[in-house]
Amino acid sequence: MIVYEDAALAVVNKPAGLSSESGLPDALRALWGKPDAYVGVVHRLDIGVSGLMVLAKTAKAAAALTRQITESQDAYAVLDGRAEPTKHTPAAPVFVKQYRAVLAGAPDESLPEAGTLRDYLFKDSRKGRVFPVSRPRKGVREAVLEYRILATAGESSLAEITLHTGRTHQIRVQFASRRHPLWGDGKYGSRIKGDIALQSARLRFIHPDTGTVMDFRLPVPGTWPAWGIRQENDNGTTV
Repeated sequence: MIVYEDAALAVVNKPAGLSSESGLPDALRALWGKPDAYVGVVHRLDIGVSGLMVLAKTAKAAAALTRQITESQDAYAVLDGRAEPTKHTPAAPVFVKQYRAVLAGAPDESLPEAGTLRDYLFKDSRKGRVFPVSRPRKGVREAVLEYRILATAGESSLAEITLHTGRTHQIRVQFASRRHPLWGDGKYGSRIKGDIALQSARLRFIHPDTGTVMDFRLPVPGTWPAWGIRQENDNGTTV
């Protein structure tokens, strides 16, 4: 589960079925044999989603990573036109989360081979679902992501996704609303039964203590259709 660890943080490959907010911290404390260890959750994955997360082991590291996430969201908002830059807005995001997903179908008019998806999403807490809506109103938040289709095989496609915003069920809802639900995601329209084919595949951030670029990547899960996607190396630490 742990792919990198030092005194400030731990990078983990969260398994599907484990809660980011309680299950994962508890699992780390049990692994370390330290029931009172500090575990700072600075970002989250849905219970049914697997992949890379960084967790802080000190309050100082948690604050620094949270600041990177906030500043990166501000940078994305400028890049995609949702906001104007200020003197504090970084030129580019430093905390980057990229996902990999298997989608139903091949690229078409509703979902070209690459692009940016923009939607207004409403979270219905009573139903435990998120719905796209036509315009802003109370409880509605704008959701933006970039994607590109890496390969298509049969009746499914492999997509690489970069989040600009971090909304509940965002990736799942945005693709499902275009009739390309994620493989295994029965809640949002998939006819395939099984785990949701959504993985936090790449995580890039600045180490809060050393200033080093940390860059982690995971291969396509062995339980997914094997397209043989090549993993490219960047500067930093790559898994």
